[in-house]
Amino acid sequence: MKKIIVWFRKDLRVHDNPALWEAAQQGMIIPVFIWSEEEEHENTSNLVGQWWLHHSLIALKKKLESIGLSLIFRRGSSLKELSLLCKQTKADAVFLGERYEPSIIRRDNAITQNLFSNGMEVRSFPSNLLFVPGDLLNQKNEPYKVFTAFWKRTMGESVNRPLPIPVDINPFNQVLPSLQVEELDLLPVNRWNEKFHPHWEPGEKGAITRWEKFTDDGLSRYVEGRDIPSSDSVSLLSPHLAWGEISVRAIWYSAKRLNETETGEYMQSSIDAFLRQLVWREFAYHQLIHFPEVLQVPLREKFTAFPWQGSNEEFAKWQKGLTGYPLVDAGMRELWQTGVIHNRVRMVVASFLVKHLLISWVEGSSWFKDTLIDFDAANNAMGWQWVAGSGIDAAPYFRIFNPVLQSQKFDPEGLYIRKWVPELAVISSKYIHEPWKAPTNLLHESGIVLGKTYPLPIIDHSLARIRALEAYAQVKNKS
Repeated sequence: MKKIIVWFRKDLRVHDNPALWEAAQQGMIIPVFIWSEEEEHENTSNLVGQWWLHHSLIALKKKLESIGLSLIFRRGSSLKELSLLCKQTKADAVFLGERYEPSIIRRDNAITQNLFSNGMEVRSFPSNLLFVPGDLLNQKNEPYKVFTAFWKRTMGESVNRPLPIPVDINPFNQVLPSLQVEELDLLPVNRWNEKFHPHWEPGEKGAITRWEKFTDDGLSRYVEGRDIPSSDSVSLLSPHLAWGEISVRAIWYSAKRLNETETGEYMQSSIDAFLRQLVWREFAYHQLIHFPEVLQVPLREKFTAFPWQGSNEEFAKWQKGLTGYPLVDAGMRELWQTGVIHNRVRMVVASFLVKHLLISWVEGSSWFKDTLIDFDAANNAMGWQWVAGSGIDAAPYFRIFNPVLQSQKFDPEGLYIRKWVPELAVISSKYIHEPWKAPTNLLHESGIVLGKTYPLPIIDHSLARIRALEAYAQVKNKS
């Protein structure tokens, strides 16, 4: 019987796992996870991501044991460890799920060539997207550069149905050398990561539970509630999707079934809006495949000459949530405490960094990479380029979010701000969005001393807008 190594990567689940499914149909399964921090430096080597990975691997190990498989843990060079495992087991093949980060593609190509040259069969399977990123081209046989056109195209494409959990598993019964999860050293020495435990349950079970809760309680209100940061109308599936703990195809078909069975225009519009977000995620990978420079370089070439002006001091205040703009500060503090940031607020804080402070989107992207528990290279880069106006389908350069108006519109009672900026918790809703306008006596009664207990605005919005438009005009004129 064929012996097949199933190399788990960012597909940490047993349902709709094509590599695992195909291996189960063909032979004995040897499941392995290899941690190589050097190879993952641009993708998943941040500490919050490693905290998630640690607990997700524990969950995966238990899940595989429940179907008769023992997950092997290795650490170091992926090629070296795979080659060693092939020799130890006399394996015939290596099956794996595809990844699309540029450095990982280069690594995987080198590994594949090496294993092929040594007589190994290597097969990769699309596992974490609805569509194969390179397959969807426009009528000119070119990559789509506008999301609306991409969205319309996907509506005419079929999505492969998710695969079930394999049965009749044939495990490789020889005892093999394996590290314990703890020996991968994914957790930091200090215990700061414990702050994430109340917010998350990493692993396949946690992902499915999260999806079920969302379909029961949040999906029906998604079309409007998704923009309200204090609402529970968002799925919070992003870290589970980032690690492949839940199949996006399973989510797609589950949502489609709800669309067929639920009545009411409002529910259907919410489902459509959610599906559109899944396709937006696809569009990010579409860009990463066709324009791998998206991670670091403006896709609109003229933006390479943008006159960035911000200081390190201003950047540090943005990082810490000390800008003096409550919605921005709430978002940055939510990010630090939970590893995620509400999508509406994510756009506001990104716009503030780029257009109010004139600090490069690359700096913001790097900070998000270090702090997001749901970090995804494609999504992160596309989001920042969209905000900066330098992407292929980006927000207009003159679209500069007013953090006060955004706060008043989407957090009118200040519920989100009160949660994450507790020093403003007792101030009235009228002034919580711009406390510098509050009467002195009200500030005193609220225990607020601007500049001490809470900072004054780091920059005036009106002046920042004028300065940003002037900077963008320089780029436009040069082009």
